[in-house]
Amino acid sequence: MFKKKPNPKIKTLSPLRSSDRRKIADKIVADNHLQVPQVQEGEQNGEEQTSAAVGLGALRNSLLPDGSLSARFSTTAGPDLKQISGIVYVGTHPGDEPRVLWIKIEEKLIPTVYTLWRHPQLVPLLHTPDLVLQKLRGGADLMTPGLARGPPFPPQATKGAIVAIASIEKPSVPMVVGICEIDVSSLQQVQGVKGHAVRGQHWDGDEIWAWSQVGKPGRLAPEMIDGWDPNDGDVTSEPGIEHLAIEDLEDEQDDGGVILENNGKESSKSKPHNENIDGENAPPYEKVGVEEKELSTKEIDEIFRNAFIYALHHHRETHREGPHHGLNFPISQSLVISHLVLPFLPPTAPAQASSLQIKKTSWKNAKKFIKALDKQKILKFKDRDGGETIVTDIDFSHPTIVDFIPYKLRPKDTSSADSSSSNKATATTSSLHDPAIGQHLQTLLLYRAKDTLAALFTPSHQNPKSFYLSTELRTMITTYIDSESLVSPQNKRFITLNPTLSNALFTTSTALDRDILAKGSIPRDALTERILSQCTPFHTILHNNETRETAKAKAGPVPKIQIVLEMRSGNKTVTKVSGVEAFYVNPQLLAEELQKACASSTSVAQLAGSSPRNPVMEILVQGPQKESVFKALEKRGVGRGWVEVVDKVKVKKAWEGR
Repeated sequence: MFKKKPNPKIKTLSPLRSSDRRKIADKIVADNHLQVPQVQEGEQNGEEQTSAAVGLGALRNSLLPDGSLSARFSTTAGPDLKQISGIVYVGTHPGDEPRVLWIKIEEKLIPTVYTLWRHPQLVPLLHTPDLVLQKLRGGADLMTPGLARGPPFPPQATKGAIVAIASIEKPSVPMVVGICEIDVSSLQQVQGVKGHAVRGQHWDGDEIWAWSQVGKPGRLAPEMIDGWDPNDGDVTSEPGIEHLAIEDLEDEQDDGGVILENNGKESSKSKPHNENIDGENAPPYEKVGVEEKELSTKEIDEIFRNAFIYALHHHRETHREGPHHGLNFPISQSLVISHLVLPFLPPTAPAQASSLQIKKTSWKNAKKFIKALDKQKILKFKDRDGGETIVTDIDFSHPTIVDFIPYKLRPKDTSSADSSSSNKATATTSSLHDPAIGQHLQTLLLYRAKDTLAALFTPSHQNPKSFYLSTELRTMITTYIDSESLVSPQNKRFITLNPTLSNALFTTSTALDRDILAKGSIPRDALTERILSQCTPFHTILHNNETRETAKAKAGPVPKIQIVLEMRSGNKTVTKVSGVEAFYVNPQLLAEELQKACASSTSVAQLAGSSPRNPVMEILVQGPQKESVFKALEKRGVGRGWVEVVDKVKVKKAWEGR
């Protein structure tokens, strides 16, 4: 369904109200028949709190995190391109970045692979060979013969049910989410049965998986997730699997599905639904004794402060070189919490874990938390436009950081084991890794001769249709002049014109051309420039180890990145940057760096007048930030000679001064 980007793009996200978030989470619990974790009743802060309230709150936050966002979308599905509309819900799990977690279509709440990787047994899991899975990840439906490891199949895989699909090579990692077209659970055999079994809705690699607010690629799937696969054995060695083969291509072309012939049968026993809800080896909700009291506000404050100090101590010890110990400044308030607090929280009881939120502290938000640390002389901050607070410096020599004694951290989620460690908030703390940083670029201006100049290439035995540098053309011109003996005997700086050069380069329509033809000779440099002007210019930008032979030449001269400074709202200067795509620079990531480097707000939008098919993006930065843009581009291999600056501010002031 999401093989192409939804229209409109998922861009305008709205905060989800707490009441709506709870209703949606409750619907997910009800639709998937999830078991609410229970804890024993006990007095907490003088008040009785039932086990259901504690367990349900933690379950809600696990399925749809607090602070989630929503946005509407529309797309097409099926061979008839039926218009589909719905809502996506974007949330952030601790130590991760915002991702689409749920898709709502026709009142059905469909989990994305990011949700399934964190919640084993959330929906029934079906299996298919990896060869078929690759077809499914291209948008095909799963045909009944493609089902593996059954019958029997999960009893919840009834008609209309939402199911996950994994390969038999990686049976514990769901890669596709779909809806059952038939009652899969009642199938007694799959060999010889035709028809669609599961209609694909979303998969690892589609546009929903790839969506990111900052243009970062989708997260790779983990190698294994505990709790998903009910069988520990190696199913690839079972009889019949090696005989699976794709057949009935006619049906596949008509219906868009994948058909397999399965000559073997496999059985599986599914675990109880919702076992190991968060992907840990042990159930995430355990019986909690009466002695486990709810954390007080003072205790939560101490935990958050210690976690932040732990993060700074960790960077001080692991990145001893450099004054900033692996951190890039400024650091936004959201990254302070997500990278320098949450990954360094201590292990707590399940009933207490739900209390470890910034809003449960006495500061209530990250801004006040940062200001409190500034009063303790641990860091320095700055408020920038838009009301966001950023950290501009940290005193790593502060005794609190130097003398800190590390404690045991919470266990990491299995689903994020394949990603970078949460404890290593290095330079990515302030900006995502940009592959353009450190790249090597080389621009080449090439020429291709017109048909009227083809005779000039004959003495050099070169192809007139090829692309040449100006130096190469000059050599060929010299070879042609020598082969035709065109050097003037009176003055070797002049070249005698023969009929080929006269007809190809000069006309009688201008006085200059008539004068040259009348004299019958022309200076060598002037002749070379005239020939170059009669050639069609092309350009290529060599990226890293790319060679001229492998690069594709593009028409026109070498483009330039344009920096425009202009006035807005009377007296406010803004800096606009466009044309960076030609130099292998991602506009979103560049805007992210400029936002932090300039401590100013940025935005990225399509440049007015650019082609919708090949849009050029324009970065807008508040303030006169020309030098900051130059520095960011130089880090990406873009020299100042490839940048054009248009300063409309000086022009306007000069005009007003008249």
